[in-house]
Amino acid sequence: MAHPERVAAIISQNGNAYEEGLGDAWGPIRKYWAMPTPENREIIRQNVLTLEGTRWQYTHGVAIPESIGPESYTLDTALMERPGNKEIQLDLFLDYASNVKLYPKFQEYLRRSKPPLLAIWGKNDPFFVPAGAEAFRKDLPKAQVQFLDTGHFATETHVLEIAAAMREFLETNGISPRAKQTAGGARLNALFSSAPSE
Repeated sequence: MAHPERVAAIISQNGNAYEEGLGDAWGPIRKYWAMPTPENREIIRQNVLTLEGTRWQYTHGVAIPESIGPESYTLDTALMERPGNKEIQLDLFLDYASNVKLYPKFQEYLRRSKPPLLAIWGKNDPFFVPAGAEAFRKDLPKAQVQFLDTGHFATETHVLEIAAAMREFLETNGISPRAKQTAGGARLNALFSSAPSE
């Protein structure tokens, strides 16, 4: 927001900037925001920061949950189990309320700067629901919104579709994925170098 001239475009993969995009899965966290008691913190620790809670985040809304590689949620869980990491995650959950307070400023930036925007979301995401993707059009009527039949971590199941949509979006908006270093310091080169060819 401080340097809008450095932003060529925005691609949002289940990244929210609108209150209406916050799904019911935020219920316990919203309660924690309102009352950051040790008891509410412990509820999140016991129900979210577990192998089962992490697996659910990866597999909820996915047509074939078994298609999600177990290494994704298993590695996340192993990293979460390192000393102090759950406390850090609980602090981040609490701090996300400050992000929600910034939503109006994000929206003002979108209205003022009008960057090309692609919102490509898993339509079954319990955290950032489709209304959040559609809401981008309130501030950017030309925003492209696409939904995929998957959950929150859409790249786990639809990486090829997302890469193709990104490529088309950038090309349509005259943004080369092989761009050189820009004056603002942003790099776009090799953006798709690891994407499998069709």
